[in-house]
Amino acid sequence: MAGARNEWINGYLEAILDAGDQKEFKRAQAEAEAQSYSSTSTTNKLFSATSYFVEEVVNSFDESDLHRTWVKIAWDDAQRLAKRRAEREQGRNDAADDLSELSEGEKEPGDATPSESAKHISRINSDMQMWSDEEKPRRLYIVLISMHGLVRGDNMELGRDSDTGGQVKYVVELARALANTKGVYRVDLLTRQITSPEVDSNYGEPIEMLSYPQDGSGSCGAYVIRIPCGPPDKYIPKESLWPYVPEFVDGALNHIVNMARALGEQVNGGKPTWPYVIHGHYADAGEVAAQLSGALDVPMVLTGHSLGRNKFEQLLKQGRLSREDINSTYKILRRIEAEELGLDAAQMVVTSTRQEIEEQWGLYDGFDVKLERKLRVRRRRGVSCMGRYMPRTVVIPPGMDFSYVTAQDSPEDDLKTLIGSDRTPKKVQLPPIWSEIMRFFTNPHKPAILALSRPDPKKNVTTLLKAFGECQPLRELANMILILGNRDDIEEMSTSPSDVLTNVLKLIDKYDLYGQVAYPKHHKQSEVPDIYRLAAKTKGVFINPALVEPFGLTLIEAAAYGLPSVATKNGGPVDILKALNNGLLVDPHDQKAITDALLKLLADKNLWNECRKNGLKNIHHFAWPEHCRNYLSQVDHCRNRHPMTHLGIPSIHEEPMSESLKEVEDLSLRFSIEGDFKPGCELDAATRQKKLIEAITLMSSPSGSPSINYSPGRRQMLFVIAADCYNSNGESTGHIQDIIKNVLHAAGLSLGLGKAGFVLLTGSSLSETMEALRLGPVNAEDFDAIICNSGSEMYYPWKDMVADMDYEAHVEYRWPGENIRSMVLKLARVDDESNDDIVEFGKASGSKCYSYSIKPGIKIRKVDTLRQKLRMRGFRCNLVYTRAASRLNVVPLFASRMQAMRYLSVRWGIDISKLVVIVGEQGDTDYEQLLGGLHKTLIIRGVVEHGSEQLLREEDNLKREDLVPFESPNIHFLEESYEAQHILAALDGLGVK
Repeated sequence: MAGARNEWINGYLEAILDAGDQKEFKRAQAEAEAQSYSSTSTTNKLFSATSYFVEEVVNSFDESDLHRTWVKIAWDDAQRLAKRRAEREQGRNDAADDLSELSEGEKEPGDATPSESAKHISRINSDMQMWSDEEKPRRLYIVLISMHGLVRGDNMELGRDSDTGGQVKYVVELARALANTKGVYRVDLLTRQITSPEVDSNYGEPIEMLSYPQDGSGSCGAYVIRIPCGPPDKYIPKESLWPYVPEFVDGALNHIVNMARALGEQVNGGKPTWPYVIHGHYADAGEVAAQLSGALDVPMVLTGHSLGRNKFEQLLKQGRLSREDINSTYKILRRIEAEELGLDAAQMVVTSTRQEIEEQWGLYDGFDVKLERKLRVRRRRGVSCMGRYMPRTVVIPPGMDFSYVTAQDSPEDDLKTLIGSDRTPKKVQLPPIWSEIMRFFTNPHKPAILALSRPDPKKNVTTLLKAFGECQPLRELANMILILGNRDDIEEMSTSPSDVLTNVLKLIDKYDLYGQVAYPKHHKQSEVPDIYRLAAKTKGVFINPALVEPFGLTLIEAAAYGLPSVATKNGGPVDILKALNNGLLVDPHDQKAITDALLKLLADKNLWNECRKNGLKNIHHFAWPEHCRNYLSQVDHCRNRHPMTHLGIPSIHEEPMSESLKEVEDLSLRFSIEGDFKPGCELDAATRQKKLIEAITLMSSPSGSPSINYSPGRRQMLFVIAADCYNSNGESTGHIQDIIKNVLHAAGLSLGLGKAGFVLLTGSSLSETMEALRLGPVNAEDFDAIICNSGSEMYYPWKDMVADMDYEAHVEYRWPGENIRSMVLKLARVDDESNDDIVEFGKASGSKCYSYSIKPGIKIRKVDTLRQKLRMRGFRCNLVYTRAASRLNVVPLFASRMQAMRYLSVRWGIDISKLVVIVGEQGDTDYEQLLGGLHKTLIIRGVVEHGSEQLLREEDNLKREDLVPFESPNIHFLEESYEAQHILAALDGLGVK
């Protein structure tokens, strides 16, 4: 009973919060008092929602219940939100202090105030070159990513669950439309592969063609590419997919590299054809796109669809769930961090409405409307942005396919001309879904009010039903059609949709709406056009009463069939109805406003006809061809970095060097080439290896001169040693030398020498790493690559420890450089700490890494808090505490140990699944990033005395289980000692042979 009572009281408190601020309440009071003098009728007296709900709460519940619930809403969580907003504002002010104000003459065209910009749907700037079919031929490869839900081209199961809705339809149609745009050669839509018996077998097919190339179009079409990640036999909701994101990234990377090679052979003279853009849809795919963008140096675009921070704040305001419960249910903090990372990486953020930019993205640490505009203008004027970056946000309404709108959809052909009074067809074959719907109605000829959505509380269908049930004139005038997804047994559905559908049935019974409301159990996606047509034939109205609607695609669909609309005033419908001019906006909480709007449109035939004509006339603004031209023009305009033309891919036909030397089992073997190697010469190991590599490179070069590359030859497998073995003082321990020695031995026994390559990953500088190696029985020359300073520097011992300058350029994206040095010192300190507690450590610093030494035992900001403060000021970088928390490395955004492995995977042509990463059970603050993915992970217990993870995140932030799939078969723990034989057995358990 207590839970039920709390549900009621929380509902009342939510209504109080929705009623507005104190100023609005006083205004309503004044109007009510004025009206009471002019009329004695109580029915005309102004109703105050706030007063009503406060009175209900006070009269119905005891004071302790009210106090506890109110404190939960208005104190703890409100203070958190207020503190965060203040910090965000301080960050914006700090950025503004460094950037000079713009004069009126410096403002960019279109830089209107928020109130002005909200009055219209943004179009392409006048100075932007529009995408043209007449330009020189282009053959673009575009990658779209929509990770969760059930994605397929035909018979989409929209409404089956909360993950399979409008986003699925949108991305599929976008892929098809882009593939049909001149200049686009191929479009791949990447999603998760699902082989679960719970779903259709189509979702387990690795590839599905979405569109066939048109003759003479120069395109090879659009495809759904399904990437395995997570347990293959389970359909996983999006809230539980987070630990498997790294697997999806690696699988997607493999696909893109293979496709770049294949397309390069077809259309680019053998050079890889990298994606023109990688576009992530929703938070999970946004993180995937960001990681792929960093791995390939390809521009990224982000579309949020719905945003976590907005949902989080709304749920906190409702007070029904605590912060902890919200995060446990929705993994909301993990989602928000993915969205922030998407903002860090994105060149452009696509939104459907201006409201989404200002009221939703504006809540994020990494975005500010004013700062973005200021930075954009400074770039255009050639003025330094002081190391700060903001993604460009553009409003591009989703496209629609209007090819199905034909002359047969004329208003004169109403339902009476098609069926008789007994519902029998008049010489025409009616769509089956019409019969399924009309069987509910006593009089099917009445105008139909159509609502089409999934059964979600946010869609507000119960308020619509109450409005209909309590308005006798509306019930006499119209029927109602509720298309609420598909269902078999409501009791077997998940809680949220089950509750909505149960309430719908109860309200139909309560108001005795039998014969007036249709609620069919099933419909196919292909039948949706017929449902719209039926409503139009009855001269009905479409309604979207959602509490908040991010865009409102169904409003455009309805307009295409000549249906006027009534829609929520919250969100995208404001822009849509302004553009279409075919309906009315309402407050979704106001039942009377809903019924008044429906009656007005249905009863006034002239208004109905005018709205119908306006909708059909204006829908071209939302057609797919216009959407694609707008989209590609914006991408081209914002695309200020280009794919890595110097990033070559080893040909699949190229013979690996290691295989060309099958008779050579030991690099110490001496042989003579051109007199450089003479039998009997005594050379040290490093010189022998260098001479061997140079000789092989010379032999393999067509010109006979050594080629410049950073590849030691094709390896069958890479062993990556990333154990952060430090003592409490941040000094290297002997464990690292023992691990290296034993891994070298075990790998040689497992694969044979020459087939295995070795990489060392560390947060230390190169000089510190070399010093640590000199203390043990291992040589730097045993490694193919040494990656230092938390992934910001890459060296090749077999080439005189030369640094990979291509990699340095590769990770440079959005690196603030000198601009961030003093800012880190300022923000990393906790207020009461002295200035010398954290100082820059020049010996370990480099051009792409600023290292700071930290005194033991001091209070210093954790990674999540420091990164948040830097984002608020427009700085994008990666932060890593290393060497037992005695060192802070600040490196470029996409410089990391994990991204370095992906870089080598692409550069050396080694599938990521052929990597084995050896770590301890704790480590630097980037430790978690090394665990997930397609590579094999061997965790050795007891070799890391002191890690840095206590400085990773605050206690109330996301949890490790939201990031790492410890149940993965790719992760193996070594419980015993780490002698070579034990490592060999562990490798065998991981399938490494």
